[in-house]
Amino acid sequence: MLRKAVVVICDGLADRPVPELGNLTPLEAARTPNLDKLAFEGECGMMHTLGRGKIPGSDTAHLMIFGYDIATCYSGRGPIEVAGLGMELRDGDVALRGNMGTVVDGIITDRRAGRIRVVTPLCEALDGMKIGDVEFVVKPGTAHRAGVIIRGKGLSDAIIDADPHIPDVPIREVTLTDNSPEAKKTADVLNKFLAKAHEVLSDHPFNKERVANGDLPANYLLVRGSGQYKEVESFKEKYDLTSCCIAGGGLYKGIGAFLGMDILDVPGATALPDTDIEAKFKLAVESVARYDFVFVHVKAADSLGEDGDFKGKKEFIEKIDLAVPILSGLPKDTLMVWTADHSTPCEMKAHSADPVPVLFHGGAVRADRIDAFNERACTCGGLGYMNGLDLMPEIQNLLGKLHLVGA
Repeated sequence: MLRKAVVVICDGLADRPVPELGNLTPLEAARTPNLDKLAFEGECGMMHTLGRGKIPGSDTAHLMIFGYDIATCYSGRGPIEVAGLGMELRDGDVALRGNMGTVVDGIITDRRAGRIRVVTPLCEALDGMKIGDVEFVVKPGTAHRAGVIIRGKGLSDAIIDADPHIPDVPIREVTLTDNSPEAKKTADVLNKFLAKAHEVLSDHPFNKERVANGDLPANYLLVRGSGQYKEVESFKEKYDLTSCCIAGGGLYKGIGAFLGMDILDVPGATALPDTDIEAKFKLAVESVARYDFVFVHVKAADSLGEDGDFKGKKEFIEKIDLAVPILSGLPKDTLMVWTADHSTPCEMKAHSADPVPVLFHGGAVRADRIDAFNERACTCGGLGYMNGLDLMPEIQNLLGKLHLVGA
């Protein structure tokens, strides 16, 4: 009887045939004997994380994979990002992602302030600022990034990003997507906050020192991804499974935190191609003694796909495969699941609506006739085609967590 589950999500793993790889995908072209062995011993299939014909974001895809329907529980990326920074969210809070950028004479000259590496003193200068009866909570993320919470009564996330997402254009005001009093209030206080923040940041000693050293000042907060926090049922409440998250990227830690998973730190987990995959897998093996469900996220295949680097993506997949034997140390009562959140074709340098391969491995799994883990082979697997919301019920079934329907 399987009692534990380790779910490895390789971000952006799936792809399309690449002419330079003999019309194979990077996953097909990669040498992956260990993943192929798991496929031979397990059951495979394909998955549309959001359903057919829908291009998933990483946030929405992960929520659906974990069984949280984005139609009811997703309001934007902001709440997930700030959760990943360890920021406490309360009902009614509006959360946003932010960049510390550079503005000169009203023009955004650099969206990342010359790739500034630390923004802690700048965030501290803005944290706790009040506009009327509304408080702004600001905390630093990695490098130029920050998390922002708007806290007060009568707020709404029905606002349009103030971040134009490109440089060399004027700063723009926050506007509305509806004419509700709540949206008007939120846009008004946020615009006033951004203007005041620009004054504070421009006059900050940290930025004056940067300018004196020939660096760009981080004097403007570009915000986007607004979402109003709504408490969701925790993973433990939903599935009666204790859970943890092993990830390097802030978004994925945020997803785990948003769902009430424990976030485990991994030295060397960078979310880049140099990430320490072995350390992640070793921690996963150790963690099944304490948790029923272990979520392991591996990022870099997605970034390499977005760069169009099919060779680098192939090599990174081979790096993943070399670490797979570490997971042979999992207890025999552990279900292992391998999949991706979405496809990131190198030809597109972006996410696509193409399905992703899925692999189930463990004692109670009914093996099919698939002998390779890739996009082409898994189309013939015993799991068939599923949607993202189907994955957790399949896991629950193998863990003996489902209930009889009918008599």
